[in-house]
Amino acid sequence: MKRRTFIRNSGMAGLALGLPISGFPAHTASGQDYYTPEELMGKTDLELFGEGINLRKEAHEAFVRMKRAAYQDGIDISVVSSYRNFERQRAIFERKYIAFTDEGLEPLEAIDKIIEYSTIPGTSRHHWGTDVDLIDASKPADGDVLVADKFESGGPFEDFKTWMDANSESYGFYLVYTDNPRRRGFKYEPWHYSYAPISRDMLAEYRRLNLIRLMEEEDFLGSEHFTTGFLRTYFTDNILDINPDLL
Repeated sequence: MKRRTFIRNSGMAGLALGLPISGFPAHTASGQDYYTPEELMGKTDLELFGEGINLRKEAHEAFVRMKRAAYQDGIDISVVSSYRNFERQRAIFERKYIAFTDEGLEPLEAIDKIIEYSTIPGTSRHHWGTDVDLIDASKPADGDVLVADKFESGGPFEDFKTWMDANSESYGFYLVYTDNPRRRGFKYEPWHYSYAPISRDMLAEYRRLNLIRLMEEEDFLGSEHFTTGFLRTYFTDNILDINPDLL
């Protein structure tokens, strides 16, 4: 595949997601010394816990406590998706890119369509072992279960959403992409929760990465169309414009 030709120098060697800081802190609030770029981008093997859950140990233990509490209230919290490594995210991105361009969309239009809900490989919170897409397995739902309307009034997951709104944060799980009308980036996802005691630290480390340099090293379908301006906007809107309690 042809290497990308659209990333240009613009008076900057790269793009970090915060103030440039050299080195890593001695330790994070979650107790890990630091998170490597490879770990943050889903390129290392993580020790994950729970059959069908696949979270880091602390997040898994908190999830099990939350699931047990919800079950007592008639809610059967079930994981639809959790950890995804870089290659899995690449497969999702490329599959959608092919589908949208085959439908007649121009490459940049296809990318814009993809990032309404799906992340660019290497930028997904699902790489971290802290984030999960959840539903209530006790309620039958036809077709795609991860549809916002199904979590609203009259939908099969209305009770789940009500319970999570009242209880999830006490177990450390916060909604990532809220329905705040002023929020940019990914569309509202009432199913996507993040274990904040770990993911806050991981996002802080992620913001130290040099986005443009790292993206220049990648080569997957559609990546040749990433410009400096596009990447800057993507990270500002899609990665950082989230639930402020997760920053």
